[in-house]
Amino acid sequence: VVAPTTKRLTWMLKGTARDPEEIVGVIPPAGETATVRDVALHALMAGCKPEYLPVVLGALPIILREEFNMGGVQCTMHGVAPLIIVNGPHAQKIGIHGGNGCFGPGFRANASIGRAIRLLLMNLGGGLPGLASATVFASPIRYTACLTENTALTPWETLAQANGYGATDNVISCAMVESPRLHFDDVSTEPERLLRGIADSMTSSGSWNMWFSSDVVVAMGPQHARLCASAGLTRAQVQQRLWELAERPQGNLKRGGNWREERARALGIDPRDDNAPFKAVKDVKRVQLIVAAPVPRERISTPEFQRFCDDLLETMYDEDGAGLAAPQVQRAAEFDQRMANFSTRAQVGTAADADAAGE
Repeated sequence: VVAPTTKRLTWMLKGTARDPEEIVGVIPPAGETATVRDVALHALMAGCKPEYLPVVLGALPIILREEFNMGGVQCTMHGVAPLIIVNGPHAQKIGIHGGNGCFGPGFRANASIGRAIRLLLMNLGGGLPGLASATVFASPIRYTACLTENTALTPWETLAQANGYGATDNVISCAMVESPRLHFDDVSTEPERLLRGIADSMTSSGSWNMWFSSDVVVAMGPQHARLCASAGLTRAQVQQRLWELAERPQGNLKRGGNWREERARALGIDPRDDNAPFKAVKDVKRVQLIVAAPVPRERISTPEFQRFCDDLLETMYDEDGAGLAAPQVQRAAEFDQRMANFSTRAQVGTAADADAAGE
């Protein structure tokens, strides 16, 4: 955590034109009010730059909407957490990463934006394990979950464009997600085989998606997306096919996991019918498809990528091999310029323009 000072907070507030005392939202279950100043303070502690602040300010009111049930999410035994997907020029400008390792460490914008949201949920919302939060294991995504799409390599429109926004609009989409479920496939050479495998990974009997009407985010790598597109499939057709394939017969689900008679009845399914299909996603529109991950081979030789490698090596030398997190872990009180070089379902909210959030 970066130690906050008055000078640093003033610096962070330069990222927005909004009144520092403006109320952004009330965070459950503790019900503390978050002002623009509060959000800026937590963004500072999380390691954000001022230009990241509009994204944090834009994402917070989305996840506080009633349909997200943040009070339930904060107190659940589950490990779900908000996922922030940012599209548009601002995401590229501030370095939100959608290439290799986009759900992992090493990218400052991804890590610190999601971390700012989590600190707000803990400090103002009281979502602390053993207190308000009854989570059993929690999840690594309760540290941070923020990324963008790989617009350079996707063959389709982005999630934001699919929801009616333009390519140059700055858009934030949020989802309440379980931990990412990796589906590895370096074998499929045609879409049907590929999509059957992905759909199978969407139907875990231990996932809450099987038992409720909710959304599922599918993050597809560019190679897999191009495989589908080369066969003539549009984004909407892939979305449709995944929805059709992501189901299991009730008899299969009875073998373990969360199956209960009352849950089957709540979905309008006769619990005695073992052949009745359970869909992972109850409405095709709630399959949220994004394209992210690999960096194109030609980008590895670019000056930007080489600078990233140089920064990584310099940090490891300076911190005795401690890696990218070294300045934040070993010198938490120092928020110096070196850090400037370091750049990761269920309910999905409607997109919000990051410009309107105060850029």
